[in-house]
Amino acid sequence: MHLSGIERARSALEVGGRLPLGSLPSLVADSWQRCRDLGLDPNAEPQSCVVPFARVNERREHNAALRRLALAEMQLLHSQIAGSNFMIALADAGGVVLDTISDANFADSSAGRSIIPGSLWDEGLRGTNALGLAAANHKPVAIYGREHYFACHGHLSCMAAPILNSRGEILGLLDASCAHEARQEHTHALVRMAAAQIENGLIYQECSESFIFAFHPRVEYLDTLSAGLLSVSRDGLVISLNRPGRALLTGLPAMIGSRFDDLFEAGFGAAMDELLGGGAIRIRDKAGSGVFMVCRQIGLRKAVMPSSPLLASPALLPRAGAPDFVCDDPKVNRSIADVADAAKLRMPVHITGETGTGKDLMARHVHTLSGRKGEFVAVNCGALPENLFIAEIFGHERGAFTNARTEGSPGLARAADKGTLFFDEVADIPLAAQTSLLRFLDSMEVRSVGGHKTGKVDVQIVSATNRNLQEMVAAREFRADLYYRLNAFSVSLPALKDRSDFAGVVRHLMQGFAPDTPITDAAIARLAAHSWPGNIRELKTTLQRALVRRRMDYLDEDSFDDSGVGGRHADDTCDRCHSRPLDRSKCSEIRSTYRITGQNIAKTARILRLSRTTVYKHVR
Repeated sequence: MHLSGIERARSALEVGGRLPLGSLPSLVADSWQRCRDLGLDPNAEPQSCVVPFARVNERREHNAALRRLALAEMQLLHSQIAGSNFMIALADAGGVVLDTISDANFADSSAGRSIIPGSLWDEGLRGTNALGLAAANHKPVAIYGREHYFACHGHLSCMAAPILNSRGEILGLLDASCAHEARQEHTHALVRMAAAQIENGLIYQECSESFIFAFHPRVEYLDTLSAGLLSVSRDGLVISLNRPGRALLTGLPAMIGSRFDDLFEAGFGAAMDELLGGGAIRIRDKAGSGVFMVCRQIGLRKAVMPSSPLLASPALLPRAGAPDFVCDDPKVNRSIADVADAAKLRMPVHITGETGTGKDLMARHVHTLSGRKGEFVAVNCGALPENLFIAEIFGHERGAFTNARTEGSPGLARAADKGTLFFDEVADIPLAAQTSLLRFLDSMEVRSVGGHKTGKVDVQIVSATNRNLQEMVAAREFRADLYYRLNAFSVSLPALKDRSDFAGVVRHLMQGFAPDTPITDAAIARLAAHSWPGNIRELKTTLQRALVRRRMDYLDEDSFDDSGVGGRHADDTCDRCHSRPLDRSKCSEIRSTYRITGQNIAKTARILRLSRTTVYKHVR
């Protein structure tokens, strides 16, 4: 049987044989050999190393400027490759992961639970991996599937790119990891472009008092990531230069501390006179090559970094008939699987669920699926006085009763003709009105209060309640025949705390509130630990409050310190440690690690080097 190069190489690796020449990229082959020399067993589990969270926060503070720019690019990357079972991670120069943004499928996988804030991806611990190799080689690296040294990582593909400063030193690393079968060939290019965008952003951020020039041999490339970016002081001293700039000036003293006049034939003063006039100028470097140059920033003015058209967020077209809310949870999916057919058959649809679970959104989705051209008319049954309920639904003639409208009213049922009539909080319909409503559901005939003419309407009936109508029927508080008529097709919405697509719900809400604001996986893990008695309505308020109070351009787990959600102080300690100040810090770290590892007691114990019994005492 013919084996591919990677399969021949793996067979040799796993039996301790000599690696066949040419079967692997040289970068991978060299890494495998180093791992062998360290005595790593490719069939074993790699050693896990996670930095304590206190140290992670110190590293985050040290890299605050990098982190702010990187999270924005990670959010954009997530929007470009969402739905492909991906995780995007930011690591510092030492290979310690600071933040992750992922889709729910990857975050819940074993790989997703190992790439967490604080995890260290050094070759000597984790074997051949993209983060470790990118850090060691100062260049972008992609490791696909079984190119990973450890066999247990063979289902993953990882693409990492270093983020460099003007001196070529690594500031951090950007990584995209995915299930190997979901691998996308263009993702490696997207990661490299995102890293370059961060590098350019740092130049604008750190050189706000300097001139910044963009240059390239082709004028149409001045607004792309291929352009050189040069920061110069007011006396012509080079302060910063990006990677494309160094490449374009190869052979010249293109380094921090050199002078503009050392790099370009035109003197700094003469070039400035032309550049400040606006537009691009033609200039020669000291090697005789012509480039176009434009001034992007005048010192002390606010920097406006041109965004690359290649990194613009794609417009996502909604699927036909897809709801405008998240429904990736299996329970929700099962509930709505046949709702389109029910609506087309004009079956009344009854929606149940706790307050705040999205019953109104589901009712509107039923209306959309029905394809009806009429209006969606909602009736809050609990807000209508008993003596006015019938008149509001079926209308009334002029002067039909005391306080009736002078001109009369056609009623909500007629307003919903050819559309949908939604009875919200249907359990609150007065008993006296239930008979009239039952007759209407059977005949679809409407007669106004005080009127004599009867007219027919064509409406889709949808009802919703957070109460148990079956119990109300048994207690004779709700008519059994009306219940069975309304409950022709039922949809049950689970509580937010019971949904498996919690992360998707959070990201969907964030997309509506602040689409350009990243939210990290650690923040979502913290939110997921809350019980959410107010369900999605409470989650909305919590996110809005965090957005109002945020100190940075992103939301992480610290953004919810004052929200009463999974707090790091009283709310993040067990009952036993709450009254023991000396024990709070340790307890908080155990509980935080427990959440981030997907509530895995064994893994939490291994990371923190504690016994499982100790972990259990703090998280039970």
